[in-house]
Formats: sequence, C-alpha cells, structure tokens
Amino acid sequence: MIIRRLSGPRIFVGMFIAVVFAIASWGMSQRVSAVSTDTYENLKIFTDVVSIIEDNYAEEVDSRELIYNAVRGMLRNLDPHSTFLTPEDYREMQVETKGSFGGIGIEIGIRDGILTVIAPIEDTPAYRAGIKAGDKIVKIEDKPTSDMTLNEAVKLIRGPSGSEITLWIMREGFTEPKPFTLVRDVIRVKSVKFRSLEDGFGYIRITNFQEHTAEELEKALDELGSRRGELRGLILDLRNNPGGLLQQAVAVANKFISSGLIVYTKGRAPGQDMTFNADEKGTHPHFPMVVMVNGGSASASEIVAGALQDHKRAVILGTPTFGKGSVQTIIPLSDGSALRLTTSKYYTPSGRSIQAKGIEPDIMVGRIVKAHIKERDLKGHLEEEEDTPEKKEEKLRITEEEIEAKEGQDIQLKRALDYLKSWYIFQQTMNTTKLDS
Repeated sequence: MIIRRLSGPRIFVGMFIAVVFAIASWGMSQRVSAVSTDTYENLKIFTDVVSIIEDNYAEEVDSRELIYNAVRGMLRNLDPHSTFLTPEDYREMQVETKGSFGGIGIEIGIRDGILTVIAPIEDTPAYRAGIKAGDKIVKIEDKPTSDMTLNEAVKLIRGPSGSEITLWIMREGFTEPKPFTLVRDVIRVKSVKFRSLEDGFGYIRITNFQEHTAEELEKALDELGSRRGELRGLILDLRNNPGGLLQQAVAVANKFISSGLIVYTKGRAPGQDMTFNADEKGTHPHFPMVVMVNGGSASASEIVAGALQDHKRAVILGTPTFGKGSVQTIIPLSDGSALRLTTSKYYTPSGRSIQAKGIEPDIMVGRIVKAHIKERDLKGHLEEEEDTPEKKEEKLRITEEEIEAKEGQDIQLKRALDYLKSWYIFQQTMNTTKLDS
C-alpha cells in the first residue's frame, strides 16, 4: 500500500500527520532494473563500511540501528519533508490520522537549527501553561535539542496521559531558559468549529484535514442553513491550518465548487501524475465567501484556498500562506518501517505551483508573523517555480494597514465580515441605480 501525504512543516505533539491513503502500484521493480553499475559499486562501498564497523568498532553495534541511521542520513540530505519512519513511527502515523492522540498539544518545527514552537493547540496542556508561538525549546527534560530531529523530539515529549514532562523554553525577553512543567493529556483535535456571527452570516474554522473533516463541515453548513437558503455569506477560516488528508481537502473544496479541476500533481515516476476534479453532487448553493489564511496555512489548506481563488468562488483575505507545494509518498518496507519520500508537486487549477511562494491573498490584512516558519526557511527546500506568462494573472489586491486591535479582537475576522456585508450593500445600490435609470 502506498500512502500519499500532504501536510505542513510542523508536527503535532502527539502529532497529526497528514496523509492520503491510496492503493496504488509502485514501480519498484522497474526502478531496480534501471539502477546503474555505478550505483551498485557505491552500494558495495556502503556494505563494506557496515561490515568494517560491525567487525572493528570499539563496542558492539546493532546492525539494524546502523542501517536505520544511514537511511535517515540519505533522506535528510534530500529535502525537509523526506524522512525515515521506524515501525513504531509508521504505526503511530497511521493511528494519528484519526484525530486523537497523546501529548501536550503543540505544533513544532525546526527554524535556524532550533526546535521551535509553531503554535499551541487550543484547550491543551501547552496552551494552558502559556507556551507561545516562537518559543525555542532548548531542552526536553535533561536532553539538549540542538541536534535533535523532529521525530526524536516528538518521541521524548509524548507519553502516557497524566505523566509530567518539563520543557526548557527560551523566549524573547528571557535572560535564560525557563522550565515549563506540563502534564500530558489525550489530545483530541476537533477538525471543524462553527458559529453564527450575525443573522445570515456564518463562520467555520477548519483546524486540520483529518478523516471526518468533510463530514463535519457538511453538518456545520447544515446547522448554518446553507441548503435552506438561510446562509447569506460564509467566512471559512484556514489560518494556522497545517494541512492534512488530501482527499478531505478535495472534498471540502467540492462543497463549494461544482465542476472543474481542484488540484493536480506532477512527478517523475509513473503513477505520480494525478488530477482531482469537482462534481456537482454534494455542492452547496452559491453564496458570498471569504477565506482567511496566514503564514501557518499550509499544504492541504493551501489547496482549498488556491482552488477557491482560481475558480473565483471566494475572496482570500489575510497574509501569504506557508508555501508547501510538494507531495510525500509513504512507502512501506519489509520490516514494518517506511520511507516518507517527496515524489511530486501539486498545482492549483490555473497551473500555479505554490512551492516556497504560497497563496497570495486578494486582500492583505494583518502583519506577517515572524514566528511562522515558511517553506522557504527550511534547509534544503525545493525551490519555487517561475510562473509562465500564460499562468500569470493580474489580480486586484487590496492592502490594509492593521489598526491597533483591542485585546481579544480579531481584526481579520472583522474585516472579512465587513466585506461580506459590503457585497450586499453594493448589490442593493446597483439594483437601486438600475431602477432609477
């Protein structure tokens, strides 16, 4: 079984790994037959080194761990998203797509070689303890994180619900790292949250794309009266959404797009070129929409925003997105481990690659948060592609200076609602003008 993955750069602790489950043939036999003589010669060097270490190293070594470390090194030098999964890692990844896992509830990434908090998840131990975006985790218990991988950090931070863990945090304004002791809990990430803002105007937030996101979205839209004609406008909030299941991202976009292309992928190997199209079944009635994004909106959330933008189905408001336009394929190995390998790139319906660029909002509202790690900040990232003239499109973009917000006030949400209401005001004005003429 091959698993295709589309997610952002961060890992939830306990983490949410974004994957697409798909049964497909993998052309491994064809690739093996095409391996060059030079490659076989280099593999002989590798096996010679393993043999020398096993026979001559000062202490006895575990040959499997030796091979695992070598594979990790190979993948680490490809790009930030290609990694090796031990059997334990692979099993956990499959479980975590369900949306419930153990941990403290933070998203982490590596920025400038330092383990960094991307964001705490609401209503979790990390959130309640005051962990903030941009915090540097310099030690986990008594272990420094300077040379630690994301997977290694996740293993240390996770643990049984009710057990304690201490993170040593360095933050702007701190003169030295401070300990934060947290009690682990079962983290349940609710994928869809919604509420009515004003009469006829709804708000839906998608925190990530997991197994039942499209189903939860359907219930939210029904509660807001979409199919009953009661929904006059919708704000879809994808801010700080790190991605998730590609199939769910396509299903979410299909709720609002009745036909045409949603996303497509292109790769080198057979079977990596895929297209995902909308169909009319299940699509909701047309109403004005604003989609809110920021630098924490990545991968699957960028697919939804890009599709709605290209189809002119929604106005995109906020700040530029993360810019992860690559697809990872999970390839199971014989001992229960797996490779997470970057195998293709995805493109929006108009042919845009967002790799290292992101989605540019139609309306820029808010300052770019420096704490957000972008794809282009990651060491070894795939470079962005230049748009060809036929792919370039002039867009009307409005830039606003962020006004001073009162505590707890969401300026972007306020602006989004203002724009939705303005659409009806302009429509009434135009109808009145026609009558007068």
